[in-house]
Amino acid sequence: MSGSEPGWELYRTFLAVVREGSLSGAARALGLTQPTAGRHVDALERALGMSLFIRTQQGLSPTEAALSLRPFAESLEATSAALLRAASSQGEGVRGTVRITASEVVAVEVLPPILADLHAAYPELTLELVPSNRMEDLLRREADIAVRMQPPSQGVLVARHLGEIELGLFAHRRYLAQRGTPTTVEELAGHTLIGYDKENAFLRSVRAQFPWIQRNRFALRTDSDLAAIAALRAGFGVGFCQVGLARHNVDLVRLFSDQITITLDTWLAMHEDLRDSPRCRVVFDALASGLLRYINGD
Repeated sequence: MSGSEPGWELYRTFLAVVREGSLSGAARALGLTQPTAGRHVDALERALGMSLFIRTQQGLSPTEAALSLRPFAESLEATSAALLRAASSQGEGVRGTVRITASEVVAVEVLPPILADLHAAYPELTLELVPSNRMEDLLRREADIAVRMQPPSQGVLVARHLGEIELGLFAHRRYLAQRGTPTTVEELAGHTLIGYDKENAFLRSVRAQFPWIQRNRFALRTDSDLAAIAALRAGFGVGFCQVGLARHNVDLVRLFSDQITITLDTWLAMHEDLRDSPRCRVVFDALASGLLRYINGD
């Protein structure tokens, strides 16, 4: 390694090339020229004393060394973003940027009204919303506040248990008018089912509880919860939906409410270093209050 320490802009370009697979793609993503992106990569390779990419006809392929550096560069990226959010909050009053992450369904279907009321009360707040079923790392400051469907496992987080979000089995009235309403769980075998494509640990636990849930029985398979809900609302078939969402759609009819129910343990968490941040405290409290109303059906 050379004596000079590489600047953050070199690592930023490095990450973009890894993600995009080419200098041209990285340049577009960062708003740079391709020659500038190339100079950044060359400078980082010289500074580190190693080759980071293999040049191929398809573009740039990261070496093993590059792949080993990627998580550290991503940590730098998250820290840089967190620094800018903290800097934006300086001054009197509640102001600045707060980055929130939540599952796709909660982020798209549940949080917007809560955030609208929050921003009306604190117009100097800037909110970043990341809809993702991936668990963003709060310790690495990939987000400031997270809505999670399982207890936080990282010890230095401020966490609040909000309760349980209930899921039930639903179908659109139009679908039931065409196909009839099943009167027993066994009759679901003759209906059009909406379900998952790739199985994960949570889905395995659901399948253990309800053995009739089998991938080969689904007429529509998707790992997007939003796509599944859209199909349900369109009358495609029978599928799971959060009871709180269905409550606002009179055309969704719940089936076997006394037999089929799934609960999602719901938590709100943020890094303990943000406990005394006015902007994060206000957002944390507003999210907690709004989500509690949603969970309780208020």
